[in-house]
Amino acid sequence: MDLRIFTEPQQGASYETLRRVAVASEEAGYDAFFRSDHYLTMGGDGLPGPTDAWTTLAALARDTSRVRLGTLVTSATFRHPGVLAIQVAQVDEMSGGRVEFGLGTGWYEQEHAAYGIPFPPLKERFDRFAEQLQIITGLWSTPVGETFDFTGEHYRIEGSPALPKPAQAKIPLIVGGGGKRRTPALAAQHADEFNLPFAELDDTRAAVKRVREACEARGRDAGEITFSAALVLCCGRDEAEVVRRAEAIGREPAELREHGLAGTPAEVVETIGRYAEVGITRFYLQVMDLSDLEHLDLVAQEVRPQL
Repeated sequence: MDLRIFTEPQQGASYETLRRVAVASEEAGYDAFFRSDHYLTMGGDGLPGPTDAWTTLAALARDTSRVRLGTLVTSATFRHPGVLAIQVAQVDEMSGGRVEFGLGTGWYEQEHAAYGIPFPPLKERFDRFAEQLQIITGLWSTPVGETFDFTGEHYRIEGSPALPKPAQAKIPLIVGGGGKRRTPALAAQHADEFNLPFAELDDTRAAVKRVREACEARGRDAGEITFSAALVLCCGRDEAEVVRRAEAIGREPAELREHGLAGTPAEVVETIGRYAEVGITRFYLQVMDLSDLEHLDLVAQEVRPQL
């Protein structure tokens, strides 16, 4: 079971805060440091303001040396696919081949309104997302010296040199979400990893099943896909520590135990085990209090060895 740290900087985090958490994640032995791709807080003042996902990851590519870096997930509404392919490939080169790329349709309408970003209806967002997946993977996989062309309903690319190339032969691509038809089909077609965030166990089981069935329909081995989950983390050595950490993020321990990874290390291990039984082999630990680096050490020392 891989354990990865997942942050939500739109809630309020400077680059220096993110750097400290990323470095602490690396030093504690976590597999990866991920961040969301949002431009507006979802509660609270969000001070000092949003940070751009790929600008942040470019800097972290130079400020870390081992931990893998990525987005859960980049919004397809934010960037033109040709520009995004260049950005991600460049960060991959800057990191020595440590990038993993999550891409999704985008869903948070208010942040689009707040920063003047077009927000099409859901069907069009899915259509654009599907075309972006084809374009970005096509640009990266085009042999050097050849050109890439694409004609879709929303994007057209003519004679692209398809440069630069990532440092990795293939950047791992993450597709996720609870969609019941198009999401599993796109995951079966493109994804190296399928992620279901903040879902109950039964919903996770059903989503894994849908992706496996979509792979079977395409003739793809579902074993090629890593299945992952993301839940908020609130772990403490004793109940007092659990309560303190829950209060720090404005949540109740009982609610976190029901819907997150919460409680003592033994309780957290038990919850992870239940998800493992339905096919999850990677967990993104959503850490909301970015000042509490001891939280990361506790899980690394007392949860990870039991997995």
